[in-house]
Amino acid sequence: MTPFFVPIGEFVSILNGSNYSKWKEQIMFILGYMDLDLALRAEQPPKIVGPMSPQQEFAQEKWERSNRLSLMLIKSRVSKSIRGSIPKYDKAKDYLKAIEEQFVNSDKVLASTLMDKLSSTKYSGNGSIRKHIMEMRDIAAQLTALEVTISDSFLVHFILNSLPSEYGPFQISYNTHKDKWSINELLTMCVQKEGRLIQETQNAVNFVSQKRHKAC
Repeated sequence: MTPFFVPIGEFVSILNGSNYSKWKEQIMFILGYMDLDLALRAEQPPKIVGPMSPQQEFAQEKWERSNRLSLMLIKSRVSKSIRGSIPKYDKAKDYLKAIEEQFVNSDKVLASTLMDKLSSTKYSGNGSIRKHIMEMRDIAAQLTALEVTISDSFLVHFILNSLPSEYGPFQISYNTHKDKWSINELLTMCVQKEGRLIQETQNAVNFVSQKRHKAC
């Protein structure tokens, strides 16, 4: 049963040029939830000249209602700056395809840019190691939204390669270990290692300070 009211704005973002994959997923979900996606799943029933049976009339009206409301909803969730560049269509399925054709290439470019960023990102020591790893996780999540799935094992590999020499033993251990680490396991180990490095630095500073004090 179609719900009487669904707050569309809470479920479907406005298509703004950089969120196509997420936007389409939301559109398909809400139309399916509202039982309005028939026009996107099935072709329009053939036009019948002359009287129609009740079944034929029902099928025609159901498809037309789905098409009309789907088209209205889709257009309402496209920003005006983009809407003007999309050809006009009477069918929701054709209109959605036109949007896809316009954004599929931009998604490919964005995915390529994110892959380059993921493979070239390095931890310089500025900021926490946790923040660095979470940022790399976020890049992987953006790629997943673009239908470029990065498995946990590959992400662990990318993260390990982004770390400085102080974390070299982790790379050796991972490459020789039979079991693969999860992202959370790697994150925990890196945070612990960061803590030890900070403590060692503090101890070294204190040692030098004490040595200078004695020399005076």
